[in-house]
Amino acid sequence: MAGTTVSRTAHFALHRIALPAPLAEEQADARPLFPVDDCWIGAVLPKRWARRAVTRNAIRRQIYAVCGEHAAALPAAVHVVRLRSGFDRKQFISATSVQLKQAVRGELEQLVRRAAA
Repeated sequence: MAGTTVSRTAHFALHRIALPAPLAEEQADARPLFPVDDCWIGAVLPKRWARRAVTRNAIRRQIYAVCGEHAAALPAAVHVVRLRSGFDRKQFISATSVQLKQAVRGELEQLVRRAAA
């Protein structure tokens, strides 16, 4: 979370930090944390906002799917999508409901489009 917040929606925040510079030749034997200059995606889903593991896993799958589709539009950096508030369990009763999946996907697409612009 040391990077800057580049985009926010009602439930998600997207953080970005630039990739570290290439290592000098004297440190060539040390392995870099991110060996390829590419778009890296991570997800943080606290139990505080998604109590059930099935909900967290469903949201995580949506995060990786949407970010994978839009990876070409994102700069080469480390991106972390953070769930910053919970979805109403009264409105979305089932963790794998179509309504929840559509709501999550819509917000994630909006999040990534804002970050790419």
